[in-house]
Amino acid sequence: MQTAKAQESSEKPVADDRITARIPHAKRIIIERAAAVYGATLNQFIVQTALDRAGQILEREETLRLSERDSRTFLAALDSPPEPSQKLIEALKAHSQLVKC
Repeated sequence: MQTAKAQESSEKPVADDRITARIPHAKRIIIERAAAVYGATLNQFIVQTALDRAGQILEREETLRLSERDSRTFLAALDSPPEPSQKLIEALKAHSQLVKC
């Protein structure tokens, strides 16, 4: 016989956050139709669509894409970094005076 705690852990986690939005009725009808075609409830459709779009946005904004030429230049700089310029040395000194780590 399973204990209540064991039964709880085998079930799906309960969602406890809520998002609400007010939209015009005509837009709700469109979203409801799309959810029906997709085979999901309105809530499931909205959450999944928002997650899909969020993933696309984050990938686009957090991924750096370089041309082949730029990637070679970047890798070459990593392999043989240039000596720090005087301005960089001064900036590091100023930073170390302002920020104590």
